Amino acid sequence: MVDLKTQYEFIKDEVDSSVLDIFKNGTFINGPSVKKFQSDLENYLNVKHVIPCANGTDALQIALMSLDLQPGDEIITSDFTFAATVEVIALLRLKPVLVDIEEETFNINCDEIQKAITPKTKAIIPVHLFGQVANMDRVMDIAKTNNLFVIEDNAQGIGSTYFSSNNTKHKSGTIGDLGTTSFFPSKNLGCYGDGGAIFTNNDDLAHTIRGIVNHGMYVRYHHDVVGVNSRLDSVQAAILSVKLPLLDFYNERRKEASLLYSNELNQNKNLLTPIVKNDCQSHVFHQYTLRVLSGNRDQLSKFLNDNNIPHGIYYPIPLHKQKAYTDINYNEENFKISNMMSEQVISLPMHSELDNDQIKFICNKVKEFFKAQEN
Repeated sequence: MVDLKTQYEFIKDEVDSSVLDIFKNGTFINGPSVKKFQSDLENYLNVKHVIPCANGTDALQIALMSLDLQPGDEIITSDFTFAATVEVIALLRLKPVLVDIEEETFNINCDEIQKAITPKTKAIIPVHLFGQVANMDRVMDIAKTNNLFVIEDNAQGIGSTYFSSNNTKHKSGTIGDLGTTSFFPSKNLGCYGDGGAIFTNNDDLAHTIRGIVNHGMYVRYHHDVVGVNSRLDSVQAAILSVKLPLLDFYNERRKEASLLYSNELNQNKNLLTPIVKNDCQSHVFHQYTLRVLSGNRDQLSKFLNDNNIPHGIYYPIPLHKQKAYTDINYNEENFKISNMMSEQVISLPMHSELDNDQIKFICNKVKEFFKAQEN
């Protein structure tokens, strides 16, 4: 699904040199490479504050911790995403409120957000799923009208650009009160271990978060807030500093691959290729996700396995059906799109090292499967 080995070969000398400098100097925790990456990412995103942390799940949890919420407060988020988005809500004794998604984009449905708001609602977490930015104009309008916080889950969307209705544009993750991301190796901007970050333009929230990530300390052994131990280590920061200047190139390569895939597959009546807004600028294709309309997605998955073609099903079970997050108040009628997507979606290999021959081979195999099904 992701060719990290080939990607590394192109940046090997710079990565190796940066990492060896850390070994030579012994600056493993909160070293200069962390500060450099933080500053570089602030400049790239045009955001006032980037606070690195240990992973993307921590980033979401710490963002919520900074908002002074109380047990039982409700957080609205998407039913169709990875569990990390909702598990941090539950861990903090807040109440996840799951809502359905848009059929075209896989992103949270803003009409459903509006319906789900109660007096206990305190925040919305839109997820920029598969690399495409959610409808942030609507999300922000709803939040402002109802005095709610917005935390963008940007684990899959870093580098994407949102074009607002007022003719401004912003990098995803910098539009809400807070944005979070993951630097897991397979992400568009990935390190060689775990890593994450929180973004904000709010000085007060940034100050609170800087304490939370460091055991609640601003001065050593003075614990002003309840905190955690969540640091991006220097080695991972050094690797990310090498890769960050290449992020736009990596994302463009992914977009080019997506167009090749779609050109090969968009005439197949059994498939629906991704629907993209804003000429691809708002989509960085963390995943290239097809919908199989003919009801034989699982058979296609087996066929791809048999032909040694990597692929993924993100996500086979919506969150409202997961044992950990079931709620007797949920009505299946309210999750029609999530349920449908869990039966239709399949993601093909997507990374910046894909070449035309590989994409052609994969697409020919997909077409071969459907042709066999018709005979």
